[in-house]
Amino acid sequence: DLLLSNSCIPFLGSTEGLDFRTLLLDEERGRLLIGAKDHIFLLNLVDLNKNVKKVSYFPQSSSHKFNFTECANFIRVLQPYNRTHVYVCGTGAFHPLCGYIELG
Repeated sequence: DLLLSNSCIPFLGSTEGLDFRTLLLDEERGRLLIGAKDHIFLLNLVDLNKNVKKVSYFPQSSSHKFNFTECANFIRVLQPYNRTHVYVCGTGAFHPLCGYIELG
């Protein structure tokens, strides 16, 4: 019904098989962060499909070699840290990987 009434704008996302589970609303900057498979999407709250920024998240880990072809890093935690950084945690193929990313 929402689509038919033209009162919503669906996020078209990507052609990749994505698994969206984590959301972080940044009202101050007018954006929505979406944690997905191997990426974080930054969406404009006015138009979700305008200037979509896709940030890859593959943190370095000295104790675990990350195999990009066999395992995925599903983003499960997005937490604001300060005005420029977000704390991010992903599954890291059953070896959780966390770190800070700069979003500006």
